[in-house]
Amino acid sequence: MSKYLSVPVGALLVWLLIVKGSYKVVEKVFLVACTVYIAYPIAAFMAGPHWGEILTATVTPTFRPEGDYVIAMIGVVGTTIAPWMQFYQQSAVVEKGITIDQYSFSRLDVIVGCVMAIVVAVFIVVACASTIHSQGLRVETAADAALALKPLVGKHASALFAFGLFNASLFAACILPLSTSYYICEGMGWESGIGKDFRRAPQFFWFFTVIIVLSALIILIPNAPLITIMFISQVVNGAVLPFVLIFMLRLINDRFLMGKHTNGPAFNVIAWLTVGIMIILTLVMTLDLMVPGLFGRLGGR
Repeated sequence: MSKYLSVPVGALLVWLLIVKGSYKVVEKVFLVACTVYIAYPIAAFMAGPHWGEILTATVTPTFRPEGDYVIAMIGVVGTTIAPWMQFYQQSAVVEKGITIDQYSFSRLDVIVGCVMAIVVAVFIVVACASTIHSQGLRVETAADAALALKPLVGKHASALFAFGLFNASLFAACILPLSTSYYICEGMGWESGIGKDFRRAPQFFWFFTVIIVLSALIILIPNAPLITIMFISQVVNGAVLPFVLIFMLRLINDRFLMGKHTNGPAFNVIAWLTVGIMIILTLVMTLDLMVPGLFGRLGGR
């Protein structure tokens, strides 16, 4: 299907869902959409990967202080723990009207979501590494990823993977503009929320509308390097993540603000380690961009 048909239709459906739907309706649609991600584990198993090699690599990670390697690592972290997720999560909790009595359920919701996100990401990597990468194929568009699977693992796995990508794209087209609209309006003190309308929260819905329109127009630019745009955006996410996490950690450990719900020692250690690692990786990336090949020369010595 031509993108000049699918993108406008998809953008319109996303806009109608958010602008015309209530929060409960939108949340139910999101929950149903999440079930589609079972497509990735199925596609991964159908690819017939070497599970022994995968399990060994999972518990024995490697690291190379090379520019491209570090940039890719930052991008992986940036797409897994993206800053916009933190903003969307807190806004969703506010919009649902979560009380302190429901805190444990909300916390469990977040933990399960985090685990499932990693599980799905692992299977995406396995499916692509076992087929596309092992064959040395280049992926220039999202469609290439799905089509490349077809001759290697069959049309059914390819169709499942494609459907998962389609679902994920519509999902992201809802969540990311919402996240941006939430934190801009909250920062400016304007009304926000899916449960409101254009009359009660004009800035919120206009921000959402403008972002949807601009995003659709960018995708429709002929020969736009969409994979490169997505990759760079995730690297930027990873680079700015420490700034968001530092403020979050200061808030969560403020006993005056959080009372007995401050972070425990284990969570603080993990979170601060994440901040430290991301700062170091970003510095390594920046140095390599400023002095190309620096770490390669140092490694050669």
